[in-house]
Amino acid sequence: MPEAQTTTCAISGGGPAGIMLGLLLARAGVQVTVLEKHGDFLRDFRGDTVHPSTLQLMDELGLVEKLESIPHQNLTTVRISTRTRPLIDADFSRFPARLKYRHIAMIPQWDFLNLLAADARRYPTFRLLMRAETLGPIECDGAVRGLRYRHAGADHDLPAVLTVAADGRHSDLRRAARMAPAELGAPMDVLWLRISRRPDDRGGLAGYIGQGEMAAMIDRGDYWQLAFLIPKGSYEQLRAQGLDSFRRRLAGLLPFAADRVQEIDDWKKVAFLEVGLNRLKRWDRPGLLAIGDAAHTMSPIGGVGINLAVQDAVATANLLAEPLYRAQGDPARFDRTLNPELVRRVQRRRNIPTVGTQLVQRLIQRRIIDRVLDNAEPGLPPIVNNLGGRRLLSQAMALVMVYGIRPEHVHTPERTQAHR
Repeated sequence: MPEAQTTTCAISGGGPAGIMLGLLLARAGVQVTVLEKHGDFLRDFRGDTVHPSTLQLMDELGLVEKLESIPHQNLTTVRISTRTRPLIDADFSRFPARLKYRHIAMIPQWDFLNLLAADARRYPTFRLLMRAETLGPIECDGAVRGLRYRHAGADHDLPAVLTVAADGRHSDLRRAARMAPAELGAPMDVLWLRISRRPDDRGGLAGYIGQGEMAAMIDRGDYWQLAFLIPKGSYEQLRAQGLDSFRRRLAGLLPFAADRVQEIDDWKKVAFLEVGLNRLKRWDRPGLLAIGDAAHTMSPIGGVGINLAVQDAVATANLLAEPLYRAQGDPARFDRTLNPELVRRVQRRRNIPTVGTQLVQRLIQRRIIDRVLDNAEPGLPPIVNNLGGRRLLSQAMALVMVYGIRPEHVHTPERTQAHR
């Protein structure tokens, strides 16, 4: 593919936020270039939880049938328990029937991104450059005018009306633009691994709390994807204790799968995730906007990261597609700065969902995870001791985490004729 010379919107990062924004802008007639530093979307142990809010958006784009045709599991229950009592018992089928989607689709993220990218490529205004590493912003008179990137062994400039950092929690563009997030703190890191699943195993998503440790198991059909929580910064100490010690801990926490933890016979089968929870005070600079994990890193609690990133992209397109489309007719567009007040509307729109979701995550961290990892009892209210109260609390928490706060809807027009 030839190098892009100029574009209206340059997006650094081909994750859920970047590809979704690229698709929505391209179908609205905006020239958009997405740069992804890897050669494909294959990343193991990435977030695969496609929530009902995202399923609804895919429905609005006419893509939900293609999405649902991808082999995957649907989760409808979330249960968390100690060895002696249940704490959380959420069942999405109990939600009102007016909600069209009442399940979480466990779809590999690379399949999700490939589907979005394939649909975006139908539009002549969309360009996706793989193996394109963002080097930093092009700056002039205090404003960002595009970005510099490396592709095929050469460095290039890509002038743009708007530049978007959608390159994840370790955003290169955000760092180069001197935008530092405020850390909110997370008491844990996570080890991701797989063990086989048997037909008679109970399905859904289940959490197990033991003495000083906690794990979550996600039904992936023929295997369990397992998240084992450890105190922040304790990974090297755990590894030093040896693989046998780690397997014994797993077997003690998950006695029903004790014979299957022997499948973890090499540390290469254990992926380490350093958990972060942070957000930018300001998501924008003149000519630049950060969205998704680049603007706010979420913890793994609730699997909300991919969905908030997609929601950010939809809000960005809804608010900025029209001004970007109009800017394309201005011969001096690369010498002007898109009205910062227009760009700032994105953060104002998405601030309440972001802050609200992180508040819920921090509450769960403080009341459950932090206490469990400190070998104390979870600090849940007495309501969980009653079946009805436990279900009420569980459903309320699930509603916030699974459906989201102020979910977005697609309002951008399909202005560009796609290549059918």
